[in-house]
Amino acid sequence: MARTPLTAASDLTVAEVIHKRFSALPADATVGQVRDWFAESSHRKLAVLADDERFVGSLTRDDLTGDVDPLRPAADLASDGPAVAPDAPAQTAHQLAIASPALRVPVVDRDGTLIGVVGITDDLAGFCGTS
Repeated sequence: MARTPLTAASDLTVAEVIHKRFSALPADATVGQVRDWFAESSHRKLAVLADDERFVGSLTRDDLTGDVDPLRPAADLASDGPAVAPDAPAQTAHQLAIASPALRVPVVDRDGTLIGVVGITDDLAGFCGTS
């Protein structure tokens, strides 16, 4: 997958560095289902919940640790932020993403529609999954 170096993104918007190929889980997913989704790939760092196309919240693996009932709705533990708008500067998304252990931030338009995710490379030097 192509990557956009942070040094090349100073004049770009979130829409230009967005990762559009991502999996959103249904808003009614359980903790157990989200744990299973994370277990399918070590590359998964952020679970995003959506009701149809509307952003509901996001979770990291750490949000699901401990003695949490696997049948509990994952949305109960999900955070509705931070999120970033597609017209925001790419640098804003970078700052929000690196503040999270997931190195990811959902991209949500003004109507609450989930557009994609901005992902940061593990070395923090660029945006991953962009084209």
